[in-house]
Amino acid sequence: MARYLITRLGQALIIVVLVTMITFVILHLLPGGAARATLGKDATLAQLAAFDHEMGYDRPWIQQYAMYIGRLLRGDLGYSFQLNQSVAEAIGQRLPKTMVLSLFSTMLAVVVAIPLGVVQAMRRNRWPDYTITTLSLLAYATPIFFMGLMMIILFSQVWPVLPPEASQGFTLGEVLADPAGLVLPTITLAIVTVAVYSRYVRSSMVDNLNENYVRTARSKGLSEARVVARHTLRNGLFPVITLLGMYLPALFSGALVVEALFNYPGMGQLFWQAALKRDFPILFGVTLIIAVATVLGALLADLLYAAVDPRVRLRTAARS
Repeated sequence: MARYLITRLGQALIIVVLVTMITFVILHLLPGGAARATLGKDATLAQLAAFDHEMGYDRPWIQQYAMYIGRLLRGDLGYSFQLNQSVAEAIGQRLPKTMVLSLFSTMLAVVVAIPLGVVQAMRRNRWPDYTITTLSLLAYATPIFFMGLMMIILFSQVWPVLPPEASQGFTLGEVLADPAGLVLPTITLAIVTVAVYSRYVRSSMVDNLNENYVRTARSKGLSEARVVARHTLRNGLFPVITLLGMYLPALFSGALVVEALFNYPGMGQLFWQAALKRDFPILFGVTLIIAVATVLGALLADLLYAAVDPRVRLRTAARS
């Protein structure tokens, strides 16, 4: 396990370094350079030169990259002159809210998707399987903004039981103080995830139900429910474990639309507003955070997979 952990950590570190290199290069390829992108089109040549000197952009590229990495290690992601605050501070205020929304939607998706996938596998090629499959494909094919609009129309206008927007509190506590405002964003973000997870659970469960160990359990007289609960379900959840880590980019892209639609004060809304205002420091800061989170999510998925399936560690050790 130690060798497997070291190998995965090394791979994750290499990917993070590559991400920082890509963001560094893109920052310097912006029209007018990093100074113009940060200070805006109205900045004078003297202001641009002073900014380049202060940030070290007039030095050799290798030295600039070393300074860039040093600032990142200190938590300095830049400064947004449009928001008049540091990028780290702006993200720090909104990241917990997006994490709460993503956590709630993921928990809801897992709780709903696993039973649906099990039912599909147990009743495959019958009407429950066909019905759930049709609804899953419909949910997956529906644009998330259209799904959110339908939720607002149905539950805020036709049947006015939920507010059409989330709480606009500045702190996480103020947002959580109005749980009703989180219901529609959470459900909207979870619907597509349910459609994806349930299909993977179904496919994995069907494969495992045809394995020899399942036939052996059945031959011993175990009930079908006991076979599924104690033997098949654990192996059937392996794809979900992998998806939980790898689905972060899709989850954030969905959160961007959902937060803008429901006026939820998270990172998605911050990114959307920064894109409209061409606030490049915010855009690059959020991109870097999401990229690192994706790498860490994939690493966590690998470690969880290895923890529940020792064969992964053994195959890695054999290749080493």
